Amino acid sequence: MKIGNREFEIGAHTYLMGILNVTPDSFSDGGKWNQQDAALFHVEEMIRDGADIIDIGGESTRPGYGAILPDEEELSRVLPVIEAVRKRFDIPISIDTYKGGVAKVALEAGADLVNDIWGCKYDRKMAGVIAEAGAACCLMHNRKEPVYENYLEEVKADLSKSVALAREAGVEENRILLDPGMGFGKTYEQNLILMNHLEVLGDLGYPVLLGTSRKSMIGLTLDLPVTDRLEGTLATTVMGVIKGCAFVRVHDVKENARAIKMTEAILRA
Repeated sequence: MKIGNREFEIGAHTYLMGILNVTPDSFSDGGKWNQQDAALFHVEEMIRDGADIIDIGGESTRPGYGAILPDEEELSRVLPVIEAVRKRFDIPISIDTYKGGVAKVALEAGADLVNDIWGCKYDRKMAGVIAEAGAACCLMHNRKEPVYENYLEEVKADLSKSVALAREAGVEENRILLDPGMGFGKTYEQNLILMNHLEVLGDLGYPVLLGTSRKSMIGLTLDLPVTDRLEGTLATTVMGVIKGCAFVRVHDVKENARAIKMTEAILRA
């Protein structure tokens, strides 16, 4: 799978997407990387620690966060950082947005992948934007309410609809990643069930990106605040590698890179 100028060998290794939130209010690290110098230093640090992609987000998308940021304000946060990262580092860039207008400008500025928490369903222009740019995309599972009759099958069906939207707009099949959407449109118990059955997403035929870093599922299980969830995140990363995930999206790159390396060494033995 090609993202930007890099080829990823799907199935051979679990790759790392490093999170860069340039927001004042993200659930985990809001305000920490708002200044461009701090953001670029953190990107350099994540690359050194083993990041394969940098995911840049300008709006908090934590569950229960109701405010929708205007495109102009979101772009004012992410655009200078995307341009600076593209200028200074040779690494694929992901834009974390569910808005087609933001995605279009971000792709023009140098982003290579659109990470959409609504899987092209919030903004029906999104799929066309991705296709027109020839970009890659990560389509996440999401629902407004965690109500299901046949949970795992409905998650797969929802993701299949996102894939259909992308494909109908012209997004190439080998440019699509799927994200199970841990923490979105799911109860605590449903998150655990999906973690335990991630392999079912393989039925859809697309690489899977797992994003669990510091999320509430970990906090609720271990009764820990967001600042103290590293070990729980590492456990989910190890599960993701065992279950065949192609990518994991994390805050703590160095520690997760080590966990992946150790897990893969065991699996290869």
